[in-house]
Amino acid sequence: MLNAHGGIECDLTVARVAEDEYYIVTGTGFATHDFNWIERNIPADCNAQLFDITSSNAVLSLMGPNARKILQKVTRDDVSNEAIGFGKIKTIGIGGCPVYALRVTYVGELGWELHLPVEYATTVYSLLRRAGEEFDMRLAGYRAIESLRLEKGYRAWGSDIGPDHTPFEAGLGWAVKLAKNVDFLGREAMLAQKAGGVKKMMACFTVDDPEIILLGRETIYRDGERVGWLSSGGYGYTIGKSIGYGYVRHSETIDRSFVLQGEYELEVATQRVPANIHMQPLYDPKMLKVKC
Repeated sequence: MLNAHGGIECDLTVARVAEDEYYIVTGTGFATHDFNWIERNIPADCNAQLFDITSSNAVLSLMGPNARKILQKVTRDDVSNEAIGFGKIKTIGIGGCPVYALRVTYVGELGWELHLPVEYATTVYSLLRRAGEEFDMRLAGYRAIESLRLEKGYRAWGSDIGPDHTPFEAGLGWAVKLAKNVDFLGREAMLAQKAGGVKKMMACFTVDDPEIILLGRETIYRDGERVGWLSSGGYGYTIGKSIGYGYVRHSETIDRSFVLQGEYELEVATQRVPANIHMQPLYDPKMLKVKC
């Protein structure tokens, strides 16, 4: 969801669950902001109602190469790729509980978010834990999620993207639907930016030195000139390197070729270190693992 300037106000998952009903999911810390933004921007002549049902639902994320095998052990419903494709939702039964199974991921692997009434949470959790024992299923904390999303190139709202960044600047232009001529807030700004170009672009940086740890806010140098700073950073355990994301800025419009042609350094603890730049995800860029 965009503001009038094309800035990203909300990063949501929206699932259609009935002819006239949608289920909206956002990040844990942004529910109040996103509810307020949607409520304030519902057109006055629309018969639309918005309800916050956060307190009534629990969410369990089941992610990884064996996610389907584990999920299939606890439900009689079909959870094959044909039955629940990527980006789809289906109500399935687990332990007598109706569960919204959302085929989404924030870690770059096959997986589901399982949304269910909070009173069933411990029952469903226990069933999943037992089903996952033969596959060595582990509990994962947010630092693990952060490492995986950095390798996959997923943007984090509040750091990588926000009201000051547009989808075209953030590498999310695929999410801007201009071809259907359907009006939306920020459309005019997006049309203008598509025609006129951008002056900053999100890019991924890695460093080869194993002793360098990127945390975010490190200054970016392109051909010796300061061009921005890292919006987020961390260590990628799959690729074995530190990873950072940030916008490469310029006084004139730039494109992908301009960004890739530069020689880059990052200032880490007052020292400049050589950095590699990437414009594609470091892990499974063709989404083969996610959509299997």
